Amino acid sequence: MAGAAIFSPRRRSPSLEAFLAPVNLSESTLIQTLSVVSAELISSYSGHSFTFQRRNIRSLIRKIEIFMVLYEYLKDSAVKLPSTATLCFKELYLIVYRSKILLDYCSYCSQLWLLLQNSSISGHFHDLNQEISTLLDVFPLQELNLSQDVREQIELLRKQSRRAKLFIDQTDDSLRIQLFSFLDDFEEKRTPDRSSLWMVFVDRLGIGDAKSCRDEIEFMEEQIYNHEGDVEPTVPVLNGFVALTRYCRFLLFGFAEEEENVGLVNRRKQRKGLITQEIGETFLTVPKDFICPISLDLMQDPVIVSTGQTYDRPSITQWLEEGHCSCPKTGQMLAHTRLTPNRALRSLILQWCTAHGISFDAPENSDAAPDIVTVAASTKAALEANKATAKLLIQQLSIGSQGSKTVAARELRLLAKTGRENRAFIAEAGAIPLLHKLLSSRNPVAQENAVTAILNLSIHDKNKSRIMEEEECLESIVKVLRVGLTTEARENAAATLFSLSAVHDYKKRISEEEGAVEALAKLLKEGSPRGKKDAVTALFNLSTHSENCKIMIESGAIATLVGALGSDGVAEEAAGALALLVRQPIGAEAVGKEEMAVAGLIGMMRRGTPRGKENVVAALLELCRSGGAVATERIVRAPALASLLQSLLYTGTKRARRKAASLARVCQRCETSALPLGGWGVGYAITGNSTTTNHGSTFAGDVSVTVSLSVPVL
Repeated sequence: MAGAAIFSPRRRSPSLEAFLAPVNLSESTLIQTLSVVSAELISSYSGHSFTFQRRNIRSLIRKIEIFMVLYEYLKDSAVKLPSTATLCFKELYLIVYRSKILLDYCSYCSQLWLLLQNSSISGHFHDLNQEISTLLDVFPLQELNLSQDVREQIELLRKQSRRAKLFIDQTDDSLRIQLFSFLDDFEEKRTPDRSSLWMVFVDRLGIGDAKSCRDEIEFMEEQIYNHEGDVEPTVPVLNGFVALTRYCRFLLFGFAEEEENVGLVNRRKQRKGLITQEIGETFLTVPKDFICPISLDLMQDPVIVSTGQTYDRPSITQWLEEGHCSCPKTGQMLAHTRLTPNRALRSLILQWCTAHGISFDAPENSDAAPDIVTVAASTKAALEANKATAKLLIQQLSIGSQGSKTVAARELRLLAKTGRENRAFIAEAGAIPLLHKLLSSRNPVAQENAVTAILNLSIHDKNKSRIMEEEECLESIVKVLRVGLTTEARENAAATLFSLSAVHDYKKRISEEEGAVEALAKLLKEGSPRGKKDAVTALFNLSTHSENCKIMIESGAIATLVGALGSDGVAEEAAGALALLVRQPIGAEAVGKEEMAVAGLIGMMRRGTPRGKENVVAALLELCRSGGAVATERIVRAPALASLLQSLLYTGTKRARRKAASLARVCQRCETSALPLGGWGVGYAITGNSTTTNHGSTFAGDVSVTVSLSVPVL
């Protein structure tokens, strides 16, 4: 690891000027500055009780103390410094500040991290000693008129620095090796002995309570994120220690934690860069290109179909086996069904997972590179430790006090944030029925954590059926959506419905649940920015089921979707949902009756994304065909429509251009059009050169509506 890499960005460090040698200081000022900085360092750390690196720290402080003797003598005697001595003192200025950074680091680091970095940090102390030795070798001691005792001390320091060797405390290193043995135990599916864990974590590391464990976990997670994979031990190994510490937190210290503290932990502002931050205001920060458009989960084995789109192999294989011959994302017919491995994307996903400590298990039948298998194997200890933790948590959910259940729900929520393995074994261990019971809790923190844990579990496909089959669980989720005790609980209930509705058979069940669609519409109208996003994505997913159209109308969702066309962040999804609903005659009629529907859609044609414009022109075309005379007249009379369609024919997506061509033809032939024929004639002429599609059947069966969606993980 590079020398600077061990220093965390959150640690205290001097400003940029501290890394630059003083250039315009007089000799006396330079000596005075060195004296002040060194005195501060000695005062701060000479009596400090360090758990690790004690000998190296004492040795460094003693060297600085000897230099202090030299500074004091030079200040008192006003000796004229030769130019070579001045250069040496400027170099010493940098060494002192580097010493301060290293001592600060040892003071503020977590104990577990210091132990894991034992050899590396010892190397940094040795480097400083070598620099001091080099400086003393060229220091013009003979040119200074020093007293005998000062000279002797500097000479002794020079000899000691020359003889000094790298020192690694073997007692500390033995403790580090014992920590690794705990991971070996978990990897072999053996649970480490409680007394051994107590001896290491409590007696030796001084981690004596639940709060200390949380601090250790958060610190290590910061290191994983801040170093972006360039760290030793490797990220998978560090994840193992995070899992081990989490297990010890509950095994050694139980669940005795005040509920108020749990609430504060839930809502506190997380430090920038913390990989396990509670994502309370944004969706999961997984890059969209890494998510399969079908499963909405991180791709394990990305493959390319003939249209150039990439899907996860199991998802697209199932799609093809069901008899589909089109691309799920674009709606285009597939020229062939060969699947080409997207090795470049898989490599990027692996790098991202490694940097963020997320398990990446390649399917057995994939042509995965050897390094992927290595990463999966090295996280086995973390997986087993997390399983052991989950058992403790689920036991508390079953028999614990209200406070213990609140803590357990929060920790299960965090465990289920990443990795399909975590989500799988938590559900298999029986967490879902117990979390379901907690949804009715009058404790707002418990309810919020329970619904969010269910949301995170639902991302794993097999867990969707477990949740839906749990008696009255869907009803309880909808109740939280309607009357949840916190805003976060209501929003996360909406996101849970979106996740569950990824299964086609569940869309109708969710819509028919009393108050579900009405509550989603209300959240879209009145919620926070994230709440609106949760609601509109859920409504979009429900709109993909043709039998839900009537419910969407009766619940007032269509009017809310029309109103959302003017809202940043949700307009594209709202347009997509409307484009789906207007395919039904009753849906087209309902949208057509909304006064602002056409104006809102036209507005999106001006400012929307390419996908948004594609959905808008599809919705307008269906409105002309099935929305009734009023809607058609509004569309045809829209003064900017002709120019917007013309622009779309040049700049839109392939599907948008075809839809625009069809809409231009419809408008041209419309008998109620008040526009000059020439205006639509221009558009028609362009469409004639842009597509050869026969109008009678122009994409009548094209039901593809493209919206970029991802399930939030909280």
